Amino acid sequence: MNAKKLSERLRLVASFAEQGTVLADIGSDHAYLPCWLVQKGQISRAIAGEVVKGPFESAKRNVAKEGLTNKIVVRLANGLQAISPEDGVENVTIAGMGGSLIATILESDPERLAGVNRIIVQPNIHAKAVRDWAVSHSWKIVNEAILKEDHKIYEVLVLERGDRTYRPEELLMGPILLQERSPAFQEKWQGELNEIERVIQLLTETAQSEEAKAKRQQLMDTKEMIERVLKS
Repeated sequence: MNAKKLSERLRLVASFAEQGTVLADIGSDHAYLPCWLVQKGQISRAIAGEVVKGPFESAKRNVAKEGLTNKIVVRLANGLQAISPEDGVENVTIAGMGGSLIATILESDPERLAGVNRIIVQPNIHAKAVRDWAVSHSWKIVNEAILKEDHKIYEVLVLERGDRTYRPEELLMGPILLQERSPAFQEKWQGELNEIERVIQLLTETAQSEEAKAKRQQLMDTKEMIERVLKS
């Protein structure tokens, strides 16, 4: 993968960036995503934010190598601190992290999202944490996608401003993904179900504390929810 050839996962993330937008890619790593989007003419300019010095330096080199220093600004910053009001950022992408970390990043500097109208995230795990954040901060889920690449399954969530409520199974599994029920969706949740059953069995054999019993009951409830969805 490089600035001219993205992984299928990142191409899916890129596909949701609005035409002509100013985009901030948080945790940009090598800045492949913003470079690709600028070169395709899909976005007008970008901020590439990276908190780790090594990837930050790599991102700067890649932007310079592609001749895009006039279109992409690379910043060493923690999360949304890479964004300033004068940047005019309209879309934010955060890809390749856990959902809980993504939610923490969005939670930490909400004022930096003031001019943002679309957030595109690709959580590696725990997408529910992002959906929970969205509901509690007046963002709604306008699109979702799921794909399998290199034996891993990834979800992409697209958020825009607005209030909406979701059923528990929609927060867990995704309201749009639930409607589509693609093969990747079925595979993901069958795998999750198998893991939950394994942990329940382990807790049944070993758990004595009230905390462990509560955890087991929570997992039983989640198991029943997933089973109901997969069978419907």
